Amino acid sequence: SGCVRLCSRLGILRRSGVRGYRAALCTELGQPLLLRDVPSPPLRPHQVRVGVQYCGLNFADILACQGLYQEKHSPPFTPGMEFSGTVLETGENVSTVKEGCRVVGVTGTAAMAEECVVDQKMLWRVPEGVPHEDAVALPVTYGTATLALQHRARVQPGETVLVTAGAGAAGLAVIDLATNIFKAKVIAAAGSDAKCELALKRGASHSVNYSQSNLRDEVKRLTDGKGANVAVEAVGGDVFKAALRSLAWEGRIIVIGFAGGKIPSIAANLLLLKNVSAVGVYWSRYQEEDFPVFSSTMSSALQYCQEGKIHPHVGAVFKLEEVNEAFNHVLQRKSTGKVIISMK
Repeated sequence: SGCVRLCSRLGILRRSGVRGYRAALCTELGQPLLLRDVPSPPLRPHQVRVGVQYCGLNFADILACQGLYQEKHSPPFTPGMEFSGTVLETGENVSTVKEGCRVVGVTGTAAMAEECVVDQKMLWRVPEGVPHEDAVALPVTYGTATLALQHRARVQPGETVLVTAGAGAAGLAVIDLATNIFKAKVIAAAGSDAKCELALKRGASHSVNYSQSNLRDEVKRLTDGKGANVAVEAVGGDVFKAALRSLAWEGRIIVIGFAGGKIPSIAANLLLLKNVSAVGVYWSRYQEEDFPVFSSTMSSALQYCQEGKIHPHVGAVFKLEEVNEAFNHVLQRKSTGKVIISMK
C-alpha cells in the first residue's frame, strides 16, 4: 500500500539524515488520520518552505478525507487548505518573501503539518500586529465572505443580509464584514439559542433560531414585510428553500455550501416572481479562473484585520496530535467560528 511504501521510505530517509517533519496523514478514506514523520521535499525555484504555526480546519478537509469533496485526493495525503507560519527557506526565483517573514498561505492540501511547501504567489505577508491565530482564520472564510458580499451580491450600505449557519466560521465572517465593512444590517439564522446569542454578540442586528421558528415568517417580521436583500446560504435543504422565500424584490441568494448535507433544487418560478438572482460562490476556483480577484480577497482581509475593522473569531484550538478530535468537534456540530490546529 501507499502508506507502507511511504513508511519504508521514511526509514531510509531517517537513516540517511534527511530532514523530516510531522504531518497528519489520511492513509485510508473514511478512517481516522495518522500522525507520521514525512520527508521534507526539495524546493522548486518558485517555491517557499514555511514552518507552519497554525492550520485552519474546514469542512472541505473532512469531506476530502471521506472521499466526498469535489476535488478528489488519493491516499496517502495530508489535508489542510490554509496555514499561517514563518518562511524557513525560499527557492532561487522567489522574490516576494524571504526567510523569517510571517506569512499566511493557501494550498489544496498538505497544510496540516509542521511544514508546508507552496508556490510564492499563494503566500501573503502577515502585517505587524496581526497574530498568527487571526491570520489563519482569514483565507477560506473571509475570502468566501468577501466574494459573496462584494463581488457576487454587490451589497449596498443599509441593505439587509440574511446569513444561515450564522455561528459557523463563514457565517461569522459574513456578519463581521457585512456590518463593519459594507455597513449592512444582518439577520443571523442558526440552529440553537447559544449560536444565535454568539451571532448577536459578533454584530448581527437580529437572530432567528430556525430549529424553533419559521425562518421566512421571522425575516418578514424583522424587515417590515419586505424581506432580505441578500441571503448568504451555507446549509442547503429546507433552510435554503426558506432563505430563498425570504428574499425581497430583486434579492440575491448566494450559495456557499451545504453543511446540512442536502443539495437543494431551485423552483425557477420563485426567481421569476420577485426578480431574484441565485448566485454561486466557490472561493478556491478563483485561483485558476480569476487570480487577481482571489488574491484581493486575502489582501483586503489582512488590511481590515491590521486596521482593527474586523475581528476573526477562533472558536477552538486543537494540537496536531488531537486532529481526529478536531474533526469530530466539527462533525458533531459543536464548533462555532474557526477551528484551528496548532503545531506547537
